[in-house]
Amino acid sequence: MPQKSLSEVAKKMRDIDIAMLSTHTDGGAIAARPMSNNGEVDYDGDSYYFTWEKSRMVDDIRKNSKVGLSFQGKKAFSVAVEGEADVIKDKEAFKEHWTPDLDDWFKDGIDTKGVVMIKVSAVRAHYWDGEDEGEVKLPSGKRH
Repeated sequence: MPQKSLSEVAKKMRDIDIAMLSTHTDGGAIAARPMSNNGEVDYDGDSYYFTWEKSRMVDDIRKNSKVGLSFQGKKAFSVAVEGEADVIKDKEAFKEHWTPDLDDWFKDGIDTKGVVMIKVSAVRAHYWDGEDEGEVKLPSGKRH
């Protein structure tokens, strides 16, 4: 079977609300936690997640920016992403990725004290779709 394109995989990812974001901890363990995919619909290799700046996840990322994302969809569809994470504090950047659902978590919206955005830029993305599997070609500059 031919490899799927990034846009084909992204189309299937639209319905996945939760991603597991994995980081490396101080002791070398891997810590994973669920993060809302925030209705990002046009996946291009970058993912965005909002959290608290004083979280362990942010501390982990600042020490080691290599992270993993896993997405589990319908009918045995899943995607594993290896990426580089950045912690962003720019409110203008927040506006581009903010959704109304986030107001439930961050009561003052983008002005909530202590909120940050994590941007994960994919380096590798591998998908499984039943018996079909492969690695997706990422936009230039987003793969090794």
